[in-house]
Amino acid sequence: MPDDLRLRTKTFATDIVQFCRRLPTSAEAMLVRRQLLRAATGVAANYRAACRPRSDADFVAKLGMAIEECDEAALWLEVARNVQRVTDGQRRQLRLEADELTRILAASRETVRRRVLGNEEWPDP
Repeated sequence: MPDDLRLRTKTFATDIVQFCRRLPTSAEAMLVRRQLLRAATGVAANYRAACRPRSDADFVAKLGMAIEECDEAALWLEVARNVQRVTDGQRRQLRLEADELTRILAASRETVRRRVLGNEEWPDP
């Protein structure tokens, strides 16, 4: 599963790059493009880093960063809905993938938390 998810997060980042190429060149669209590109590529980069953790705590922390980036990418995809020349089908499919990746990554993080800590809460960083 880690290899499958690594490929899936990289594909998500690549799909976002292609999506962003179709955004208009207005100042507003440029802002959305920059933020969306940063967040989506951050999902792939942080998940890749999580696959080589130094500890369980490191794994949980890196997964947490990937989850935050994925959720942020979903936000920017919602904002992109208001940018002209973006078909809703393109955006909707990417938004669904962002939501699904967020759920998968969050479930992975919770599995490790339960395995390591049982019912205890994970300490804040």
